[in-house]
Amino acid sequence: MPRYRFGDFTLSPRQRVLLRGEREIRLIPRYLDLLIFLVEHRHEAVHRRDIFDRVWTDVIVSDSALAQAIRTLRRTLGDDSREPIFIRTISRHGYQFVFRDVVEEADEQRPAIPVAPAAAGIDHNSAQASSVREDEFEPLLQRLTHPPVDVHDEADQREAAERLHVLGTEEALARLGTRPGHTHARAVLRDTRWDVVDAGPVPILGEPGGLDTAAALIRLRIRRVARLTARRSLAAAVGGAAAGAIAGGGGGVLLSLAPGSLAPLNIAAVLALIGGACGAWGGAAVGVGISIAEAAARSRRALAVIASAALAGTVAGLTAQWIAHAALATLVGVQVAIGGPLEGLFLGAAAGLGLAPATARAEFGLPAPRGRRRVTTVLLTAASCALAALVLALTGAPLVGGTIHAIAQAAGGSEAALTPLSRIVGEPDFGPLTRALIGMGEGAMFGLGVSVGLTSRPLDPR
Repeated sequence: MPRYRFGDFTLSPRQRVLLRGEREIRLIPRYLDLLIFLVEHRHEAVHRRDIFDRVWTDVIVSDSALAQAIRTLRRTLGDDSREPIFIRTISRHGYQFVFRDVVEEADEQRPAIPVAPAAAGIDHNSAQASSVREDEFEPLLQRLTHPPVDVHDEADQREAAERLHVLGTEEALARLGTRPGHTHARAVLRDTRWDVVDAGPVPILGEPGGLDTAAALIRLRIRRVARLTARRSLAAAVGGAAAGAIAGGGGGVLLSLAPGSLAPLNIAAVLALIGGACGAWGGAAVGVGISIAEAAARSRRALAVIASAALAGTVAGLTAQWIAHAALATLVGVQVAIGGPLEGLFLGAAAGLGLAPATARAEFGLPAPRGRRRVTTVLLTAASCALAALVLALTGAPLVGGTIHAIAQAAGGSEAALTPLSRIVGEPDFGPLTRALIGMGEGAMFGLGVSVGLTSRPLDPR
């Protein structure tokens, strides 16, 4: 593996270091990976899709994340997007490393070079090495104290926030104070600290306007990945619908073939429709909860995912319970116990728990594990939801199958009663064993469908 010299810089992929002269310039790992990828493929214009697949292989990020990385690299190299020396933008395609005199040489071991007390993006010229004056902070702070009017303004604010981190996070916060617009400025500083090596902490809790700052930070992060969040939620709904339809249809076929059953084979289509509708509703809700948490949280993401999924499941269960009660009472005059918020809370939290390990490894972006990691995530989520459904079944909480059986019994003469399935497992009626087995199957299929949807990677990363 060679190392590359261009201008004053030396880039070592093997040692994962960027030097300017004899001084190391620190970059966050993703940005260093991007620079290495561009230099290695400097003879071609690299498509954004290829960059996402190589650099962000285990997460899904928006185009703005790539644009932010390119801006940081340009600032680090002292480049200008209007007259690029190092990185050129290829309209509607991607980027290309265009420095002409890149020298490849053997990457020999070198003595450890002291790391400069500086973050990524510092220009190590004498102007930056001089002491920081107060007027260097003020223009940057003024750019942060108003909500952005468009994506260009938002990019400009992120650039200003990163420069403030380079100058000194603690000093920037002290000068920011509680001036008008300080909550928005603090939110941008909090969000960009992940993109600057050695940036200081930006506390929110216990600070003036802490709740407003937190709300501004959540809005900022969700807005940046809104399209990806909506797409993932739709994928979770489709996965839940497919799993529910398969479970319902398979259960209907088994019911029609069970000893002593009077149910016709076409009941499988009815149960598949019911299962698909329930799976889609639950999958969409849990998908929204998980996606929002993944987009909004950068620290303690796993806990945020579990809590948000549980809340979304509770809301979905409560809504479904109210609609089902109203429909049954209005249409057929039947009142039965129907699963609701408790079931939604358990299954939502279980889905979040299964997906939490994948989320914890993704420092930013929406997780999209591949290969064995994806299989492990899907199986873990299915097992977690199956266990949650078992606990609910043992406590007598009705899931979809139990609700259908209760409605069939209350209606009288219905062919959808699940008693014949009980006989297969040796129970004379729909007892605890049958309820537990059907519940576990429902939970496993729900977790499987939702996790497959949430871990799918779109063909177009944007």
